[in-house]
Amino acid sequence: MAFLQRTHTCGALREEHVGQTVVLNGWVNTARAYNDQVFVDLRDRYGITQIVFQNDDLALFAFGHVLRSEWVLAVRGIVRPRLPGKHNPKLSTGDIEVLVVELQILNRCPTPPFEVMSIPVAPGRFTEPELANEDLRLEHRFLDLRRPSLQHTLAMRHRLNKVIRDHLDAQGFLELETPLLGRSTPEGARDYLVPSRIFPGQWYALPQSPQLYKQLLMVAGYDKYFQIAHCLRDEDLRADRQPEFTQLDLEMSFVEMDDIFAATWLSS
Repeated sequence: MAFLQRTHTCGALREEHVGQTVVLNGWVNTARAYNDQVFVDLRDRYGITQIVFQNDDLALFAFGHVLRSEWVLAVRGIVRPRLPGKHNPKLSTGDIEVLVVELQILNRCPTPPFEVMSIPVAPGRFTEPELANEDLRLEHRFLDLRRPSLQHTLAMRHRLNKVIRDHLDAQGFLELETPLLGRSTPEGARDYLVPSRIFPGQWYALPQSPQLYKQLLMVAGYDKYFQIAHCLRDEDLRADRQPEFTQLDLEMSFVEMDDIFAATWLSS
């Protein structure tokens, strides 16, 4: 059986798509079974679409009854308007639903150790159930990362990095990567050490910051450098610091204090 590759995301369908045959891929957010219909909210990171199984296709209808939370599906179906009074103003896709004509169960999921469903509160906005214990969530990190708040945070991080790159690129900065393996240097914390296979008894140090490398770049004539740098420090946890973190690192040559302010000032 050929894989049903999606034509639209679960947040894309609107009334103008009514009558079209579409393919959606996603996770079961919730499922509600009745005598003549099964309603499933199918979720991906873009949103939620309601899909419907009807009892005029008994095989599909039977499959609809066995679907459970977090199962991964591929469905082909026909977009149709929701019945009058059944519109959901909390969903951006709340004016339509998809009548399923073909189903592929890509992965079954045992009962999750905690709830990760998205609860719509407004178009494009979701909340989530009460958080489970942090140790349990970290043990099942792949489930925890499905939560809307974490997806929003990671998407925001991506957009922030893009803004930084575009802003500094427009001012002539070069984004340059520096080595992760180097010599141990005196800094504010202990280094993480990595043993060398080629030189027994010797060790590499992971960088606490790109300090020496960026100064090397300045001496070499790269007068405007930046890096969204991965840094590692063997130190105790603090409220605002963990052993592994990311920082914006930049260096400039032939400048004064006001030039630095101007380069890093990002107006709204």
